[in-house]
Amino acid sequence: MWTFIATEVLFFGGLFLAYFIYRMSYPEAFYNGSRDLSFWKGTLNTAVLLTSSLALALADAFMEQGRRRPFRICLLATAVLGAVFLAVKFSEYREMYERHLVPGMDFPPGVAPATQLFVFLYFVMTGVHALHMLIGIGVMVWLGRLEFRGDIAAGRHAPVQMFGLYWHFVDCVWVFLYPILYLIPHAR
Repeated sequence: MWTFIATEVLFFGGLFLAYFIYRMSYPEAFYNGSRDLSFWKGTLNTAVLLTSSLALALADAFMEQGRRRPFRICLLATAVLGAVFLAVKFSEYREMYERHLVPGMDFPPGVAPATQLFVFLYFVMTGVHALHMLIGIGVMVWLGRLEFRGDIAAGRHAPVQMFGLYWHFVDCVWVFLYPILYLIPHAR
């Protein structure tokens, strides 16, 4: 799992590097692009994702203690919160689609090419993050099945711990995406 996370750090690191290079090259265009994002939806998603990580940490602790019912509740809460995060993110995507601020569409007149680059990077970075969230929700369903069948229990809960590393990594990625996309551009 650590090797996988290391490769993911390299992948997301490349995206962050591209973002910062272009942001330094086109600060005004990136500022204009970030104004189209919903600060409150980004903030809500941050709270939802951090809460989901807390729920997963509690699930792991409950499984370690052999407390199956609280484990199930916390695992379910983590999955539901992940789905809420995705619902909020997809509503933001829909709003941008309605305003024609989506790569591959004809942008509205007056949208600078560098602002279009911001939009492209926004969709790539948050889209890859959303894909990781979808995969994580699928893994939670699998973990729930394992627990239901009795394949994981106190003393045999390495899959929960490994998944915890993955989910917390995905959380950390968002903790970096949120400020560069939603906070820093507005701190002018």
